[in-house]
Amino acid sequence: MKALVIDAPFQASIKEVPYPAPGKGEVTIKVERAGICGTDVHIFKGEYLSSYPIIPGHEFSGSIHEIGEGVEGHAAGDRVTAEPNIFCGKCEYCLTNRGNHCDQWQATGVTQNGAMAEYVVVPASNVFRIPDSMSYGVGAFIEPMACVVYAMNRLKLNVGDRTLIFGAGAMGQQLIQSLAHAGASELVVVDLAPDKLQLAKQWGATKTVLSHEIEQQLGAEHYPRGFDVVVDATGIPAVIEQALRYLGPTGKYLQFGVTAQDSKISLSPFDLYQKDWTLIGSMAINHTFYPALNWVKERRVQLEHLITSVLSLDEVPALLAEGADSSQLKIQIQIT
Repeated sequence: MKALVIDAPFQASIKEVPYPAPGKGEVTIKVERAGICGTDVHIFKGEYLSSYPIIPGHEFSGSIHEIGEGVEGHAAGDRVTAEPNIFCGKCEYCLTNRGNHCDQWQATGVTQNGAMAEYVVVPASNVFRIPDSMSYGVGAFIEPMACVVYAMNRLKLNVGDRTLIFGAGAMGQQLIQSLAHAGASELVVVDLAPDKLQLAKQWGATKTVLSHEIEQQLGAEHYPRGFDVVVDATGIPAVIEQALRYLGPTGKYLQFGVTAQDSKISLSPFDLYQKDWTLIGSMAINHTFYPALNWVKERRVQLEHLITSVLSLDEVPALLAEGADSSQLKIQIQIT
């Protein structure tokens, strides 16, 4: 079968690789759509957890092609998506509802071959049916939405919290809709791109600010107490340092954007102490795939409009090498 293979950092190409036959308790999915995530870019650059060679792709949808021994409840032809995170179910973290920190954590498209290929094999327990009314494009969006649901569960937003979010890309747009539904009062969004800010305003932001105008618009003159909640959806260390300056007393800060592993920021420990801050990380998914699927299925969150480009698999190596157009939100790959 044809697949995108990253052999080493900055080395990606299309290759013919063996078909992944399902083992016991597994299914092989014929991939229709796969999303390109910021994490995939970090993998391409050698900035994440992956070893090489690796077939990336952890956001995907398709149909079941083949069923392994002992699998029940699934049938060939089922329209599906799948959670990429694979937990052992036996370690201390799994047994205390912290599976995303499993001692034997694996992930399709991150530590195991993923869905930027014609076929991908996954544990049957990780497979979820999608309704006929849901497009494969939206089906491939359930995984990032499950990351957002986990972040929202971690954040525990209070109704009426004044909220500031940095980054209005695809993940930022999902967070904006989610924060609006969860009860944020003022919801201010900062980004470089006017068109992304316009979209943010359409889907829940109460105010938008261009990055170069942030101090003018959000400084102490206008927000002397800062914000109750500040969220980073950029993964850019300089932006993260800037974001923390707008966090008010007893505020909660959510680090959602993924940085390179060796990134560092400066943080005042006195501010952390004196202002009673709560700093929150949000790593991937933790049993939030079903809630995300249900939220999307009931159209509480709209995703189709976030797909701004659909490429063929053959076009992806050049995209990774050249870098995506910053005006894009979600780029997906049409596999078949």
